[in-house]
Amino acid sequence: MAGDAGDFPHLELESVIGFNGYVLSGMVAHPDREHLIYCLGCNIIIKGLFTNKQNILYGHTNNVSCVAVSKSGKYVASGQVTFMGFKADVIIWDFAERCIYARLQLHKAKVEALAFSPGEKYLVTLGGQDDCSVVVWNVETKKAICGSPASANSSGHCLAVQFCNNTDDVFVSAGNGTMRVWELDLANRKIRATECQTGQMKRIVTCIEISHDDVYIYCGTTTGDILKVNLKTRLLNGCGPVKQKFIKGVNAIKVLKSGDLLVGSGDGFVTLCCESSFKTLKHVQLEGGVTSVTLRGEGQQFFVGTEASQIYRLNYVDFKEEHIFTSHSKAVWDVAFPHGSSELFATCSENDIRVWHTETSKEMLRISVPNMTCNAISFTTDGTSIISAWNDGKIRGFTPETGQLKFVVHNAHSMGVTAIAVTKDNSRIVSGGGEGQVRVWEVLTDRHTLLETMKEHKASVNCIKIKDNDKECVTASSDGTCIIWDLVRFVRNQMMLANTLFKTVCYHPEGFQVITSGTDRKIAYWEVYDGAAIRMLEGAPSGAINGMDITLNGKHFVTGGDDKLVKMWGYESGDMTHIGIGHSGSITSVTICSNSKFIISTSRDGGVLRWRYPQPAH
Repeated sequence: MAGDAGDFPHLELESVIGFNGYVLSGMVAHPDREHLIYCLGCNIIIKGLFTNKQNILYGHTNNVSCVAVSKSGKYVASGQVTFMGFKADVIIWDFAERCIYARLQLHKAKVEALAFSPGEKYLVTLGGQDDCSVVVWNVETKKAICGSPASANSSGHCLAVQFCNNTDDVFVSAGNGTMRVWELDLANRKIRATECQTGQMKRIVTCIEISHDDVYIYCGTTTGDILKVNLKTRLLNGCGPVKQKFIKGVNAIKVLKSGDLLVGSGDGFVTLCCESSFKTLKHVQLEGGVTSVTLRGEGQQFFVGTEASQIYRLNYVDFKEEHIFTSHSKAVWDVAFPHGSSELFATCSENDIRVWHTETSKEMLRISVPNMTCNAISFTTDGTSIISAWNDGKIRGFTPETGQLKFVVHNAHSMGVTAIAVTKDNSRIVSGGGEGQVRVWEVLTDRHTLLETMKEHKASVNCIKIKDNDKECVTASSDGTCIIWDLVRFVRNQMMLANTLFKTVCYHPEGFQVITSGTDRKIAYWEVYDGAAIRMLEGAPSGAINGMDITLNGKHFVTGGDDKLVKMWGYESGDMTHIGIGHSGSITSVTICSNSKFIISTSRDGGVLRWRYPQPAH
């Protein structure tokens, strides 16, 4: 039933909200000055700066660990991490065609860094801690020319690599207590390394930049200073700043045409400093530690990526930051549309809830609750409140316009609130907890009261849906049961049992059937009247199904899960009609807006994807 992804029409992907800000130099500006290239999970995203159009490059099997672009912009290269004992791929992409040009396999477990030669003849790749080798590849023949251990046995592993700007035969690698200049001997297929002498100074180098005339190497360190090494003599020329070091280390360096340095540090500062004395000329504070700094063209304008998954645009002249892209930096757990509207939607993650404008994917509002994780969210029918479930056992209500806290239900559940739903008349909230209890709350303007606690589930309640008439609700739990509750008498009406951990449940709009899914990969239809199983569909070839939503007319429903695919099904036929390929992490939730224009899906890698709802052919 789940078949091959190629057999079905594809859902049209309209927008991707997501950027992995933890990858050092994980964002680069394309030399055409019109595109940004960055990674999200195991995908590479090419974003048009003027058009906002996004292309996704699929090919990696695990998270991308490094990205580089060639001097002319013809090629993009990316490396990944993988499991111990397996080979980690390096992929060279053809930028114009947006397709794989070559897949290179030699490194084990992780590709730490990579760089193109200025003439685009060679690509140098650096293996991670478990591989410790440096390999030079011929881009044209797609074959390895030669390789070597990246550092001496007496020193630590390498973390960065960079080619010279004017020659294809010299590159530099550096890392924990090691800095080497390599020369390529193509005739003998060898690379020869020379250690740079730094005297008594021992540093862990995280990034390398070479001056435009190939005279000096600038190395950013975890200590917060910059080493300046003469490329010709391999000797340390200077080190700074001496007094005020960069806090939390230097993560990114760029050399400007003037010779001055742009430095991004772990405390969120982007600093323009003098190349001779490393004295600060200008600086600006951003949200999250800086991990990427990339120049657009000559460097009059540059882009900065941070650990908080924010991308900023800055001008060299005024040094003022401008937000051009924001996204969640941690897993997104739930998504919700306001009742009867598709203009906005809300997502929840660790530390915050965010409200987005659907068409533009712009962040409209951020509600922060530090050090807490929001597990589920729901809008009240009248749209005046966002009701949220948190892992500290509290239910919090916020205003969607300002994000102001309206009310808090303390100690709602002892092991965190895991699921939440609001009745159509906005008077009651039904919540589920990690301990398995289902509680009904009456919420008034000035107070809230617990109406009833229903104790039947033995494990966490993962999903709650309320019937349209507000007299009944269904809960899905990890204990292998789905229970239909009477919300008038607060008793159990029916129980559905299956050998699975139920993750999600949906009422058919007419209210006579429910559909469930979970870790057994089956989509099950159940009769509400007597709890009988009607039919079972094979939902996915592997992995749990974590999210499900049904259209208002009940003709179609969508599912998403650990196989990273959004699937659309016909309700009556039980056949898959469309498939959406785009996520690079396990899908956590999926929802359809009320007027069936969009499908929004969220994933563990922090991605939020918007799909065009397929309109039936008339």
